[in-house]
Amino acid sequence: MSAARWGTVATPDGAFTVLADADSVLASGWTDDVASLLPLVHPSLRSAPDRADGDALDQALTAVVAYYDGDLAAPGRVAVRQRSGSFQGHAWEVLRTVTAGERITYTEYAARAGRPAAVRAAAAACAANAAALFVPCHRVLRSDGSLGGFRYGLAVKARLLEREGFLPAGPTLF
Repeated sequence: MSAARWGTVATPDGAFTVLADADSVLASGWTDDVASLLPLVHPSLRSAPDRADGDALDQALTAVVAYYDGDLAAPGRVAVRQRSGSFQGHAWEVLRTVTAGERITYTEYAARAGRPAAVRAAAAACAANAAALFVPCHRVLRSDGSLGGFRYGLAVKARLLEREGFLPAGPTLF
């Protein structure tokens, strides 16, 4: 395990922080508090974070800026490392195949992950996702088209979906 590094960039949705090792994003989200991201990282991947440069960190921060500049696929080109049970690990990989602007429900997500009856497990995989934006849990909606939940708030989720060309159904939530 290499030392974790972190960095923060300003976005229209607020500060966005990435925690990465030399090879992969470990956690990320709309916060300037790196300490709030560390508990999201599987214990076997944790090390004391240090504010420093690194290849994966540089690539991730560049991808966030590119995303907000219109390259919506940029975060998907950055390596991510998360650990959990076999279903969640597979479900996160499947989630990375959901493209910007694509509508997917928790039910469809469970089916794509190979367990159509495991809708709650699919929702739990979204909730446990440490690498927001890089593993695009914001692209999963309730079956009625409403937003559902999002660790960084429904207003951020709605703006991300709008930026990606998809407006969710239902009442405005912000």
